[in-house]
Amino acid sequence: MVNALELHLVGIGTGNPEHLTLAAIRTLDAADLILLPRKGEDKAELLDLRRDICARLLNGHARIVEFDLPVRAADGDYLAAVADWHDAIATEWRRQIDAHLPGGAGKVALLVWGDPSLYDSSLRIAARLEGIGGTLRVQVVPGITAVQALTAAHCIPLNDLAAPVLITTGRRLREGGWPAGADAVVVMLDSGGAFQAVEPDGVRIWWGAYLGMPQQTLLSGALGEVAADILRTRAKLRQAHGWIMDVYLMKRGQGV
Repeated sequence: MVNALELHLVGIGTGNPEHLTLAAIRTLDAADLILLPRKGEDKAELLDLRRDICARLLNGHARIVEFDLPVRAADGDYLAAVADWHDAIATEWRRQIDAHLPGGAGKVALLVWGDPSLYDSSLRIAARLEGIGGTLRVQVVPGITAVQALTAAHCIPLNDLAAPVLITTGRRLREGGWPAGADAVVVMLDSGGAFQAVEPDGVRIWWGAYLGMPQQTLLSGALGEVAADILRTRAKLRQAHGWIMDVYLMKRGQGV
């Protein structure tokens, strides 16, 4: 019997139900409550994917509740806006838990895109939830990351022999250019075209969108030769689907 609240953050990969591990399926099946976020009409497909995972892989024991995810302020200081946004999400999680788990005890699960440890804020939001009240136990089930899905789709190793890899965001690449001391850079959370801040000579890129999904799209080559194609392809895909998730790996000194 569960005497406290258990919060399970379950990595689900990049949209392919087959990405879920046996541990992920077992954890979701054992949940009393599964929370699915609604992120607006332009990202309705993301909600549909979570619904499909639950319908296809679970046995129907858990109560599944959808809720409207708070929206982050688009203006003002970025980090302050993110902190306020996380506070609002934690409050909404608690509100849903109080409404659907009387007594505040039981197992709650959230389906986290990719893996909760890599450029995802679920763990930071969960830490805020602990401060709202009640006894909380947080557990993480790892998932396939977008980085893994990218290198698998291109059939390439992430790192060169005995060499490091730096993972960053599109915003940081756009603001600071190529990171000092790095020869291999993975870029996530790019709103589009941050690689244009990089001097393309000697750089090769491997780009992917909707990784693991039926509409998966891949492009690769010398950055100077394929950058325009990536931008055009990305714009068309975003217009067609209303949303896009993409990631890319760039390496210098690849003989291009």
